[in-house]
Amino acid sequence: MSSASSLAQVLPATAPQPLYEFSDSPLLLRQQQQESNARSYPRRIPLALKRARGIYVEDVEGRQFIDCLAGAGTLALGHNHPVVIEAIQRVLADELPLHTLDLTTPVKDRFVQDLFGVLPDALRREAKVQFCGPTGTDAVEAALKLARIATGRSNVLAFHGAYHGMSQGALSLMGSLGPKKALGALLNNNVQFLPFPYDYRCPFGLGGAAGVRANLHYLENLFNDPESGVQLPAAVIVEAVQGEGGMIPADVEWLRGLRRITEQHGVALIVDEIQSGFARTGKLFAFEHAGIVPDVVTLSKAIGGSLPLAVVVYREWLDQWGPGAHAGTFRGNQMAMAAGSAVIDYLLEHDLASHAAAMGERLCGHLRQLQRDYPQLGDIRGRGLMLGVELVDPAGAADAQGHPPACRQLAPKVQRECLRRGLIVELGGRHGAVVRFLPPLIISAEQIDEVAERFAQAVRAALAA
Repeated sequence: MSSASSLAQVLPATAPQPLYEFSDSPLLLRQQQQESNARSYPRRIPLALKRARGIYVEDVEGRQFIDCLAGAGTLALGHNHPVVIEAIQRVLADELPLHTLDLTTPVKDRFVQDLFGVLPDALRREAKVQFCGPTGTDAVEAALKLARIATGRSNVLAFHGAYHGMSQGALSLMGSLGPKKALGALLNNNVQFLPFPYDYRCPFGLGGAAGVRANLHYLENLFNDPESGVQLPAAVIVEAVQGEGGMIPADVEWLRGLRRITEQHGVALIVDEIQSGFARTGKLFAFEHAGIVPDVVTLSKAIGGSLPLAVVVYREWLDQWGPGAHAGTFRGNQMAMAAGSAVIDYLLEHDLASHAAAMGERLCGHLRQLQRDYPQLGDIRGRGLMLGVELVDPAGAADAQGHPPACRQLAPKVQRECLRRGLIVELGGRHGAVVRFLPPLIISAEQIDEVAERFAQAVRAALAA
């Protein structure tokens, strides 16, 4: 895709820099002193950022970094992309209302038509949309409310490794136990967890097609067994690619089976596309890899073109809630809607879904080559530009599938060495042992090669330390 590399904006070139040494900037010191103990990213990525363009950010000391975090996947077109900036400036120049609650405007109507235009035909024909508070977690809260009202049931099924947000309802769906421990009992206790098709560490100790078959058999038995102890749920919520859980793609046959089972039993299938949506996985939506039609899709992050925006798109049969059943003050962000339309136009015009697929394959190729020399790279997985590398201890005791254990000590070292070489990556997965890559979708082949080289240097340095 020739236009992707030509339009990938870069900061002015600088002379080669020494390894980044961690700063004692006054900004960082004040942040540490004054911000909440709940802050997370600054603990592992201690940067005070000054400006950004494309895939690059620059700190207050003038050092440049390749950003493979990109707002946790929010920045589909990277930082300050010209089409996004132009859309925001046009809203301001035209004196459009910036805040409209859920009153409509030409900008909002255009965004809805653009959003519906990229939905699969079978979903678009009966789609409804609800604008939520401007975070993904509120979209999840709305989806739960929607399904429970429409079905009259309260139980919800979620999956091991899931991440759907940090509000009380969404947190009850989270696989990770850490954030829940301090809270004791959650407000929402009507959630039960199911095994996710994590191929590298199959919950049934099988992996591959056998693991998928066992998983689907377990699900069918759960729904059909009158002694299962699990009441028929209002909904099943799933990520087609688990992000925070470790960049784990659900097998497409498993997703098709999940859709078949939920449809047979009148259970709403909610697919969380908050991180995976808008071309990141090589399709406009990650569920399209399986060719399924969910009942509900939650969307946020990239849909606002870097500004806060969240929606729930759902099938008409679920539209049983009354006026005001889900509300919020900041549902009418006109700049985010204008930026979102600009992103959709650009994604389609430049076929960034195909570009993301190609660049993801290119990065995976580099990583697999590195894996041949370093068995500490246990599993390389994901879809498109939503990739993860699970770091392992080759000397540790193997699991039922013969895979060594996750190495929680190595991952932070690799992340730190990446940062010292001007590469921002994040960790996730079980034990925080997965290095995650979420670069902007405009990244070029040459930039992918540079990311891979910096990562390889970081792995070597971390292992030598």
